[in-house]
Formats: sequence, structure tokens, C-alpha cells
Amino acid sequence: MNALLLTEYMKLEMVEMAVPAIGPDDVLVRVRACGICGSDVHGLDGRTGRRIPPLVMGHEAAGEVVEAGANVTDLRAGDRVTFDSTVYCGRCFYCLRGEQNLCDNREVLGVSPGPYRRHGAFAEFVAVPRRIMYRLPENLSFEQAAMIEAVSVAVHAVSLTPVRLGDTAVVVGSGMIGLLTMQAARHAGCSRVIAVDPDEGRLKLARAVGATDAIDPQATGVVEAGVVEAILALTGGRGADVAWECVGATEPVRTAIGGVRKGGAVTLVGNVSPQIELPLQSVVSRQIRVQGSCASNGEYPACIEMMSRGAIQVDMLISAVAPLEEGASWFDRLYRHEANLMKVILRP
Repeated sequence: MNALLLTEYMKLEMVEMAVPAIGPDDVLVRVRACGICGSDVHGLDGRTGRRIPPLVMGHEAAGEVVEAGANVTDLRAGDRVTFDSTVYCGRCFYCLRGEQNLCDNREVLGVSPGPYRRHGAFAEFVAVPRRIMYRLPENLSFEQAAMIEAVSVAVHAVSLTPVRLGDTAVVVGSGMIGLLTMQAARHAGCSRVIAVDPDEGRLKLARAVGATDAIDPQATGVVEAGVVEAILALTGGRGADVAWECVGATEPVRTAIGGVRKGGAVTLVGNVSPQIELPLQSVVSRQIRVQGSCASNGEYPACIEMMSRGAIQVDMLISAVAPLEEGASWFDRLYRHEANLMKVILRP
């Protein structure tokens, strides 16, 4: 089969590889669409330590069943499916508690952090355990279905947050996950969503997907007064009820914490920086709840249902659909932060 292989850092090549073998509980899938995740782009130069060559990346995918293992009786060749990125064991302490995203033996498609190497879906075929696979409704295209993994990350983050009907929310960062989090927050009952991002193009997308207010930290007035002050001005001086931080750096985290009211809740979704500085006294003295959010945990069926009926929209977030053979050039454009590029989906 053809595959897009990270042969060394900063070098992607189309190569011929063997079709992956499947076990009795696995399914072989012909990949029809696979999205380039920001984590793939960040891993391209080795900075994250989670994309060690040689590796086939790609974990946001959808396709058709080709072959099912001996123990898989409910799927047939040609069935349209998508799958989670997290391969959990189902036997450890956390899996038995229903916290599969925290599995002690967790593997992620297209990731090779050292303890394991699991090739992903930038290839014609991928082998996936049946337990992480889901059927697709006919009204979702493969390209739309390749967005379900990202949607599930946003929906999981919102599900962990104590949202009440009519709440005001802040979402710091209007990248892919931030934009999806805004939609999930509105769906969960937030009547007002304040988007914070220094990119006007992304703020325009934020408004299009449901943000009621948008703050550019670099805008005239905001620079002088500060982003937190701008949030307070929009909320009668009190602050938002909840916030999601979708960047993963010190200043955005400070903004999220400073932007919520006393007793508010901040969920940290961004995961770029290994360490940050936390405004401890602000958190403690104002009794702020700070919650981490890791991947997703069983939200796929709900995400598929919401996308199927249009409650969460992804089409406007897809910037390009291209053949897998063009993958290296699209990675390069994303790595260079080309303007107006959001999600690029590759088709093997």
C-alpha cells in the first residue's frame, strides 16, 4: 500500500508499505479521508517527542471496512466507519472505571512516543480494534467524518465543565479545537461565548460558528487595557462563568483564569507547552476550579449525532481536501503558518 511516512524529522515521503495485518478483534479499513492535526504538524520537527521516525502519522480518519477479524461479527466489507484515535486496553484500573482516555496502556494512532509505535492513517489502509470503531450515517461525508476526532476533544472538554443554562463563556484560542469548543459550549447551554485570538481571520470564523463577542489582544485599546479587562467590560465587571483554554501557554492560561468570575471554572485543553506559570493566588483566593481535559472518552456517538443533525458544523473549518501524494507540501504550508489555513484533509 501507499503511505506517507515521516522518514526523518522535517521529511515526509510517499513509500510502499505492507498492508497491516489484523488480529481477531481488529478491522482493516480502507482510508478515505484523514485530517492533518496540529499535533502532527508540531511533531514534524521532533519538538514534542511524540512523533519519532519512521512513522505513519494521522489519527483523524474515516473509511470503509475491508476485512474484519474472526471475533468481529457486526461489520461487513463496505461499511462506512470512523474510529477513535485512542486505543485503550479495556482491562486496566482506569478502563474498568470507564476512564478509557486515561488507560495505563493507552496507545494513539500515528504516535510513537518511545514506549510504543502505532502507525496511523496517512495510508491506504489502517488496522483498528473494533472497540474504538463507529458506524457513519449516510449524510456525513468521509471528509466531515474525519473531523469527528477533533469534535470529540471539544465535546469532552465541555462535558467536564460545570456549565449551567445561560452561562457566559470565554474560549481562549480560535484554532480548530477552540472553534469546535465554541459550538459545543453553545450546544451545552452557554448563551454568550467570548472568543479571544490575535488572528482576525480566526475571529471571523469564531463569529460564524457562534461566538457572540470577539476580542483581539492586539487591537487598539485592548493592548493598553488588557484582555482580562476587556472580558470584564463585556461581563459587567464580574467575569465569565466558565472558560476553556485551547492554546497551552502561560499567557492564554492567565487570560482564562483572570477572565472568569469568583467561583468560576477553567478547563485546560491546549497542550503545547510542557510547563507554564500559573497565577496561584488568583486561583486560590477566588476559588477557581481548574480542570485538565485529555482527548475524549466515549463522546463519539454523541458527536456523530450532533454533526449528523447540524448542531455542530465543520464544513467551514475545512480549508482544503487534497490527495495523499500532496501531503508533504500541505504539511510544509501548515508548518509555516500559512494564512487562512485551518483543517487540511488528505485522501489516500
